[in-house]
Amino acid sequence: MLSSILGSKEEALSSIVYSYKHGFSGFAAMLTEYQAARIRGIWPESRSFDDVGYGPIPSRWNGTCQEGQSFNISHCNLKIIGARWYNESITALNLSVDDYQSPRDYQGHGTHTASTAAGSLVRNVSFHGLGEGTVRGGAPRARLAIYKACWEGNGCPDADVLKAVDDAIYDGVDVLSLSIGGRFYLNFATLHAVARGITVVFSTGNDGPLPQSLNNDLPWLISVAASTIDRSFPTEVTLGNNQTIVGQSLYYGSEDEGFRELFFILSCFTDSLNSTNMEGKIVVCNDSINAPEAIVSSARLANAIFAQIVYSLQQANAKGVIFARSPLGLLQDFQNFSCILVDNDVLWQINAYARSDASPVAKVRPAYNIVGSRVMSTRVAAFSSRGPSILFPDLIKPDITAPGVNILAAMFDSYAFDSGTSMSCPHVSGIVALLKNIHPKWSPAAIKSALVTTAYTTDAYGFPIEADGIPRKLADPFDYGGGHVDPNKAVDPGLVYDVDPNDYFKFFNCTNDVSSCGLVDSRLYHLNLPSVSISDLKTSVTVNRTVTNVGDTNSVYRAVVQSPPGVDTIVEPSILEFNGSKNTQTFVLTFKALRAVQGDFTFGSLTWTDGGNHTVRIPIAVRVIIQDYSITS
Repeated sequence: MLSSILGSKEEALSSIVYSYKHGFSGFAAMLTEYQAARIRGIWPESRSFDDVGYGPIPSRWNGTCQEGQSFNISHCNLKIIGARWYNESITALNLSVDDYQSPRDYQGHGTHTASTAAGSLVRNVSFHGLGEGTVRGGAPRARLAIYKACWEGNGCPDADVLKAVDDAIYDGVDVLSLSIGGRFYLNFATLHAVARGITVVFSTGNDGPLPQSLNNDLPWLISVAASTIDRSFPTEVTLGNNQTIVGQSLYYGSEDEGFRELFFILSCFTDSLNSTNMEGKIVVCNDSINAPEAIVSSARLANAIFAQIVYSLQQANAKGVIFARSPLGLLQDFQNFSCILVDNDVLWQINAYARSDASPVAKVRPAYNIVGSRVMSTRVAAFSSRGPSILFPDLIKPDITAPGVNILAAMFDSYAFDSGTSMSCPHVSGIVALLKNIHPKWSPAAIKSALVTTAYTTDAYGFPIEADGIPRKLADPFDYGGGHVDPNKAVDPGLVYDVDPNDYFKFFNCTNDVSSCGLVDSRLYHLNLPSVSISDLKTSVTVNRTVTNVGDTNSVYRAVVQSPPGVDTIVEPSILEFNGSKNTQTFVLTFKALRAVQGDFTFGSLTWTDGGNHTVRIPIAVRVIIQDYSITS
């Protein structure tokens, strides 16, 4: 095939960068440009990768420790048992790389995510006094294998990432944690990993809060959204009239910074940010006035532009900035430059003070920690990408949400906060590693089911979880899938919705080696997933689901249905009985449209409960459409 494109066998051979032989068949050749997200290597000296107390490396491990720039075999240990790096695409394109030519992390992303998933326990950790305590990964005794396929300034070349996945399958990993943006081809490559019992966990992306913004939306993946945690960093600002207002920041400057003059700008988005009049002053601006349209639709862009604003203020020698923020703003570290986010009502208080004082001033104190019930949590983060999937609306994606805002984890030799679905993904990966250790015979689908069906959808006060955005709203399955992950309950889910990997192959018309996949051959709501999404209900649709009892041998479950508005949902049978000779049961769900209205998705759920410790809940999304517009005339 390649020779027919390039003209000769010799040219074809010279163009090949990698061939994939362990997990799937195929080759990679330098034919097209690439575009990629970020994922990095590892900083092995971090205390989070200490191997004290570890036993011998398992004999089934096939991996290697590949040396390179500032990285030798001694940097692997009983914790980091494998490290590879892939730069053939970079070399073939003759690209310059401002990065370590080795598994060593250059940017910090890989170290942060690896320590979040499986970092060892480290005491007395903080970020300049913030978040002080003990850090540990989700599975602190798990071992790590690092596959560096992304490069500073050059992203993640397609062929390199595919080769990394292929090697990971051969090496014998149990979990693939991929904090990387969506690539349709890569998602299908991971199908072979799932077919070999490897659970694949992906971040959904940071392009929220608009609908249909998520990546990594295929059914065999665990797609992870990001949510807040019960920790905040209040920052007190004392005005010249001794009134104290409170914002949020990661400011860790000196306590004895005196009062500074306030400099008011109507909008943060102005060409006057480099004014010399700002020198030595605290700038106050509103990020919702004259904001570019892109900011309203994308938290990622909003925070990138905010960072650029702060950089401009630093160049103007300002002493700090108070942002009256939209819900899209994230706390960011600006190297001891006070960047304080306040709500609009706080801005009004500042303005009221300024009107009463000809020379308004303020003093900023360093941020401090608040943890627990006083913090408004849990909320889906504004940046977290949302469903439904554009390609597969008959799937509910994301599958789950996990902590992804202001996560403290290893960063080179120290520890730092970071936010994103790149941070929530390794939380789930660590939980998956624990589940595989407790239930080694569970399939990737069973593990995913356990996570989804035991997730919670209410906060600590019993109120429904909300999703940040403009405006903030109640979260739904296209924001968080089954809900927020609950690792303790996932250990004992009661029932699981299992899927034979061959069913994925059939639905996507894939060959056994996944060298070719075609169009979906059937409606995806017929897959035995722990969710149901029907994107075009006209009159009625019937789907089957099979559950496997992994709890008490003799148990009885009863159905509790919350039907989506405008839809009648019937479960048959409504009671499932399990005993020693029968540990699987199949039931039928029938959805009937109650009104002929062209609408958006509405949401419900089906919960199986045994009246005791187990509530097995799956989310439901249904969109009613009009079959024939003439019926409304």
